[in-house]
Amino acid sequence: MTWCVQAADGSLILTLHIQPGARRSGIAGLHGEALKIRLAAPPVDGKANAELLGFLAKACGVPRSAVGLLSGETSRAKRVCISGADPARVAALAGL
Repeated sequence: MTWCVQAADGSLILTLHIQPGARRSGIAGLHGEALKIRLAAPPVDGKANAELLGFLAKACGVPRSAVGLLSGETSRAKRVCISGADPARVAALAGL
């Protein structure tokens, strides 16, 4: 999984491609070397970022505080860190 790397502290770092403004939030497969995620929130005033972090926390079964945006605050290309997530569960979410 080139889109998911396990850091030395056990957290997972995901490389994502985001499509804001979709009908509903969900994982849409791979987009090159990144995991593509569609978000129902618009890319305005940080709403898409908030939706993304909440979506990933719920999908990975971790608290919202365990998910953080590392880079790409205003870009479709983002890197996210998830602490305490099971790598097998994350891979299963992507259908891989």
